[in-house]
Amino acid sequence: MNHLFMQLIQAPRALAILYNLLVSCTDSRPWLLPANICPIVPITFLKARVSFELVDISPATLHMDLKQVGERVRNGKFGGLLYAHTYGELSTPLEFFSAIKNIDPNLLILDDRCLCIPDLEPTHTGADVILYSTGYAKIAELNFGGYAFLSDQLEYSPVSLPFDPTHYHEIEQNYKRAIQKREKFVYRDSDWLQIDPSFPAWYDYSLQIETRKKASLIQRQLLNHIYESRLPKEIQLPSSYQTWRFNVRVKNKLQILGAIFDAGLFASSHYASLTGIMADGFAPHAEALADEVINLFNDEHFDEQKARQTCDVILRNL
Repeated sequence: MNHLFMQLIQAPRALAILYNLLVSCTDSRPWLLPANICPIVPITFLKARVSFELVDISPATLHMDLKQVGERVRNGKFGGLLYAHTYGELSTPLEFFSAIKNIDPNLLILDDRCLCIPDLEPTHTGADVILYSTGYAKIAELNFGGYAFLSDQLEYSPVSLPFDPTHYHEIEQNYKRAIQKREKFVYRDSDWLQIDPSFPAWYDYSLQIETRKKASLIQRQLLNHIYESRLPKEIQLPSSYQTWRFNVRVKNKLQILGAIFDAGLFASSHYASLTGIMADGFAPHAEALADEVINLFNDEHFDEQKARQTCDVILRNL
């Protein structure tokens, strides 16, 4: 079922759109989220008081395991499905979305493209919501803003909430600690979510996105070429996963990460499995990926010299 998206929604953060959507929904059934989702997403569900369950990823696609999702939707009652694109890989399971809608037409499908290259036109994927972000560390990094295309049948009423940036910093420290220690994250509500409108008109915003995106993709191509040509093919993820960051899978991840930081460089380690931290369950494939993957920087926070030095460090420590 292809929705004609009628509503274009903007907010200071993509999370604000998600939150508004969750509190606008009258459906109180839980949602399904991938186990390797960015932790602030389930925290937004906790804030909105909408329950959720986590689904492991497929070792073949690194996206949420569609077979598991299908079984759960057939056997249980869920209000929504949040489908995220691991590392911004763009493929979308159109037939699957359609099949899920046939099982339960009321189930809401949110296509989370926050790590993907932002598109200013809606793509008809059969999802009810397509969500993009232009926040920190996204492909078009403007350090603010999110937007979504919503099916015109959807209820969406923006709410107003107080915001305190120090509360956001606290919640970030807390979830990072929980992930590091692999312990249950305890949510205490605070004013961490920036939700009230403080964003430019769509015309100005879309121009900023286009300009930033263009420069960002040139930079990414430049640095990716260095990683691609210098690192062994067998540790590289397929090229469709390499736009947001350049990702490698290694057996001695912690040793290599340590060596990268010791050399005065940096890399990241996204995304941990949140089973046992944000919700019950076991996600062996999400855990295996998290244990081995290193995300190498390819954005404006890095340059060619640093990319070459990073390759040298990895090659010495493989």
